[in-house]
Amino acid sequence: MSRKQRVTTALILAPIPILAVLFLPTPWLAAAVAALMLAGLWEWTSFAGLEEKPARLMFLTANALLMVALVWGGGPGLFTLKVASLVGVVWWGLVLLWLARPGLGSRDNHAARSFKLLAGSLCVVPAWCALGWLHSEDPLGARWTLVALGLVWAADSGAYFAGSKFGKRKLAPSISPGKTWEGVVGGLAASVLLAALVLPLLGLAWSSLPALALLTLATAAISVVGDLFESLMKRQSGMKDSGTLLPGHGGLMDRIDSLMAALPVFVVGKAWLGL
Repeated sequence: MSRKQRVTTALILAPIPILAVLFLPTPWLAAAVAALMLAGLWEWTSFAGLEEKPARLMFLTANALLMVALVWGGGPGLFTLKVASLVGVVWWGLVLLWLARPGLGSRDNHAARSFKLLAGSLCVVPAWCALGWLHSEDPLGARWTLVALGLVWAADSGAYFAGSKFGKRKLAPSISPGKTWEGVVGGLAASVLLAALVLPLLGLAWSSLPALALLTLATAAISVVGDLFESLMKRQSGMKDSGTLLPGHGGLMDRIDSLMAALPVFVVGKAWLGL
């Protein structure tokens, strides 16, 4: 997959999620994002070697019902969404350990396939819950949601440009040979720059910039983990792309992998820092 194509296509399609985040009520936005994430989860079933359509549909239905249950049983203060978001943060911490042992889950057996299906649910459902929590609870929730998306886009674009110009030291050659440490630094720098630019739009004083920068760095860093994890799943399943939906992007999962990791960390971190 061409990373240049990926960045170009993202820039062309950017107005669509921007308009959706700013103008759709939270229930409609959540429904639209759920449809996209479940479509990505359909692609994920291929990583786990689940080929039979009835089985894949049952898996998607189970995840959709879980989403509905989390919303209907939300309780006061969106309790279930917050718990699910926290579960997402813990999960991505465990993914870091998984990436340190990239051979884990590589065997083609029932246990490995089941574990990968569970991993798909843990990637998708907490991210969806985090988006719903962020967009609905804060008076400026739409702006915060747009910033969360923008930080990931900035990190991705900054990593491409810095990596293509300065990249020498490989980040994880056995998982994703094209990624470099220089690209990671460029992505982090781009995301922090964006955070500084949008600070006034979030109703924050300039004294909040260090906290927002810390949140941004954590979000951008974990977005790289999401990208690497999906790359590992593709490599273990022998797939180049998760699908062929968009030029340069492959499938939906190729597009949302970073966001799945970033959203729970961003939302939980925002609450923890009191932003």
